[in-house]
Amino acid sequence: MSHLDELESHSIYLLREAYHAFGKVGMLWSMGKDSNVLLWLAKKSFTGHIPFPVIHVDTTYEFPEMLEFRAWAQQHYGLELIVHINTEARARGIGYETTDPVTVTHELKSVALQQVLGLHKFDALITGIRRDEDSTRAKERYFSPRNAEFEWDYKDQPPEFWNHFTTEVGPGEHVRVQPLLDWTEIDIWRYCDREKIPLPGMYFARNGRRFRSLGCMPITKDVPSTATTIDQIIEELKVTRTSERAGRAQDHHERNAMQKLRAKGFM
Repeated sequence: MSHLDELESHSIYLLREAYHAFGKVGMLWSMGKDSNVLLWLAKKSFTGHIPFPVIHVDTTYEFPEMLEFRAWAQQHYGLELIVHINTEARARGIGYETTDPVTVTHELKSVALQQVLGLHKFDALITGIRRDEDSTRAKERYFSPRNAEFEWDYKDQPPEFWNHFTTEVGPGEHVRVQPLLDWTEIDIWRYCDREKIPLPGMYFARNGRRFRSLGCMPITKDVPSTATTIDQIIEELKVTRTSERAGRAQDHHERNAMQKLRAKGFM
């Protein structure tokens, strides 16, 4: 069994465990490469059908090309798609034009996600985070509980010996299920290449630049690149010293910004 086969097999195992362990499961989808791999794995896990809703938390600052991809993918995969906007925060004037990026991220992503969970009563939420993306995400578990206040206690993570996962939740609580924790950025790209997974074109170089990570338009910057194929992207990643999320402004607005955001419910 190849390295990619082992990663795929374990991720499928985690997805199936979550589906059978929880009463109501939802899966986050950002249209980025990781969440598109997650879609693909979910299809493989359940014989071509994704048996739970797919959730896009729409900040209203998405790139137009990402919204075009969302519309295409919903039809292509036959998704039960939930799109949610924190309209209350937008009505209060929360936005990148007036507010710092950490506050905007919390209000338009974390609070919006909390609203989705409250509306739909999900007790498990599948996400596409990876340990190698960020030092704070490296502290996560495959099944990671959140309390009724939506908070994550990163100092007190449950052990997962012999594949025993946290599946009990109290009123208002939920568990984050993270099937891609063990994958690296290069693993994701190799798997996309092997499986021919559809992706937004923004990942591939145009006029000497491309996006390495996709987020809100005002705070997501492209990077210099001539990589127009996945093979070229992989070769580029082998020599780069720049972090994957270097172009995401909310991560660097203040010291430990990502850890603070994730403690309060950010993806």
